[in-house]
Amino acid sequence: MAYKSLLTVATAPDRIGAAVAAAAAICLKADAHLDALALGVDRTQVGYSYVGAGAVVLQVAMDRAEQEARANEKAVKEALAAQGPGLRSAVETAVTQMGALTDLVAARARYADLVVLPKPYAETSGPESEAVIEAAMFEGMAPVLVVPQSGLKAPVPRHIVLAWNQSREAMVAARRALPFLKQAERVTITVIDPPPHGPERSDPGGLLCQLLVRHGVKAEVSVLARTLPRISDVLHRACRDLDADLLVMGAYGHSRFREAILGGATRNMLEQAEIPVFMAH
Repeated sequence: MAYKSLLTVATAPDRIGAAVAAAAAICLKADAHLDALALGVDRTQVGYSYVGAGAVVLQVAMDRAEQEARANEKAVKEALAAQGPGLRSAVETAVTQMGALTDLVAARARYADLVVLPKPYAETSGPESEAVIEAAMFEGMAPVLVVPQSGLKAPVPRHIVLAWNQSREAMVAARRALPFLKQAERVTITVIDPPPHGPERSDPGGLLCQLLVRHGVKAEVSVLARTLPRISDVLHRACRDLDADLLVMGAYGHSRFREAILGGATRNMLEQAEIPVFMAH
């Protein structure tokens, strides 16, 4: 399987360029189609009462959201125009409230093979940046490629680090990343402090490596000790030491008021990521 339908979502004009360029490069390589959603977000807290000025405040908030949507649309179209004439793409513009953002993004993500988004943690990022990632993964059930401002080195990553902890999420990520894994020159399955009494205690990562090799993936296993306080710190250092182009990992979330939010390990990895991160749940 190859990625044939890609989606990107713009919530900030100054951060969408790298994501569009990465998505476009993947599309051109795989002869795929790129859909872009330019969002304007009304952040009004509808549960509050604005005494004497309710209608005015709501109208101002909606006008601001429409301006954001137009600014994001302009940024997306400029970024797409810079990719050359061979790219097949379409742009949709929408205005939504924060409470409805999840449903809007999830409805688009469900029909995408891969969602490419900018890194959500930056000075210009609002809460909608992380909400878009959560909506695409947890509700849209789509794999997400988070691209830092440095961009994607190449449409086909040369060296991929695959984080493996025997979990359902890690297995889903490995399967969803197969188009990338099969094209990579090298895939390092990284296992950190495997449990001594777990089902893979005699051969951590061995069965996954066998599965991937049968698909033509050039995979090997690396078992690391947890020498740093957080798992994300160990993964970050491993990616740097191995000069990896891409990290593949399962995305973890916690249920809060029936809304999925990124778990600590996932959030920590995204905060410090220097290379693109491929996640699935």
